[in-house]
Amino acid sequence: MDYYKVLGVDRGASEEDIKKAFRRLAHKYHPDKGGDEKKFKEINEAYQILSDKQKRAQYDRFGQVFSGGGPAGAGFGPFDFGQGKGPFGEVRFDFGGDMGDLGDVFDAFFEGMGVRQRRTYRTGADMEVSIDISLEEAFRGTQKNISYQTFVNCSACKGLGHDASAGVDECKACNGRGEIKETRQSFFGSFTQVKACERCSGTGQIPRKTCDHCRGLGRVKSDKTIAVHIRSGVDDGQLIKVKGAGEAGERGAEAGDLYIRVRLKPHPVFDRRGENLSIRQEISLLELLRNKKLEIPTISGNHLNIEIPAGFDLRHPLRIPGEGMPRHDGHGRGNLFVELELKLPRKISTKGKKLLEDLEGEVE
Repeated sequence: MDYYKVLGVDRGASEEDIKKAFRRLAHKYHPDKGGDEKKFKEINEAYQILSDKQKRAQYDRFGQVFSGGGPAGAGFGPFDFGQGKGPFGEVRFDFGGDMGDLGDVFDAFFEGMGVRQRRTYRTGADMEVSIDISLEEAFRGTQKNISYQTFVNCSACKGLGHDASAGVDECKACNGRGEIKETRQSFFGSFTQVKACERCSGTGQIPRKTCDHCRGLGRVKSDKTIAVHIRSGVDDGQLIKVKGAGEAGERGAEAGDLYIRVRLKPHPVFDRRGENLSIRQEISLLELLRNKKLEIPTISGNHLNIEIPAGFDLRHPLRIPGEGMPRHDGHGRGNLFVELELKLPRKISTKGKKLLEDLEGEVE
């Protein structure tokens, strides 16, 4: 059996590709949904081998997997249904140590039967906003106030979703445990799943007085403003993460993060290329011949007077070290490249032409 063909993936497929292929096929061929039981077992077998790095390496090299001194590439041995007790006294099965991580397999089983594990309270979602800054602000670093709308903790109940002073009662649905058990039948046998109680969202308690302002969620929509420091040398399109500044979670659950995408405004003088800057500078023929110094502006707001080296090729930019953007490692700055554009005169007088003819023999 070619496990890669069973899952429909290439031999160079990543772990994530293998997992996605398994979930898709397991859902399609699940016996409880009218699928092919034999095909489903082949899919399960292929996933157990290819999702394990050591087993996959053996299979790629030898065409089979050796486990416990004998080949296992030809199929799985019998399941070892060792038994144990759960918190409710229910019987739970142990499939042994050679089966790998069965979490993804069980997820596929339960999804096929319409069972999904419940969370207690919904955590806050991550958010992304954009901010425009100038090249000068990116050079020096800056601090910006960013305003956006999101879920924030309810001020009336301080994010609890209920009136703490009114107290709580024990949840009758789960008898205060916060969990309930649910037994499902599959072709492998009977499985017991312990999940969070839906009635109390896993807390084991029912508030006596729900907050009217947030309707028990512990969060409300509101405008929010935060101050964000943008370090010098930040790149165009770079993301800055502010932990916990995204959506507030329900009833005190963890808040999401805020991602700020930095956008650099176009600059009228400088063109940025990573840590380097470039600028175009016109120079006349006479300035070039007279070796006149050029006044070049810099991103720091200063000006440099530079000379063009003798014999310099105008087809290449002139490099000025250390006048670019700050480097990310904090060690110095990039370069400033001056791209020279020779500006030829529109008209030369007869006298000027004679002077140029006389000059021709004076230059090398």
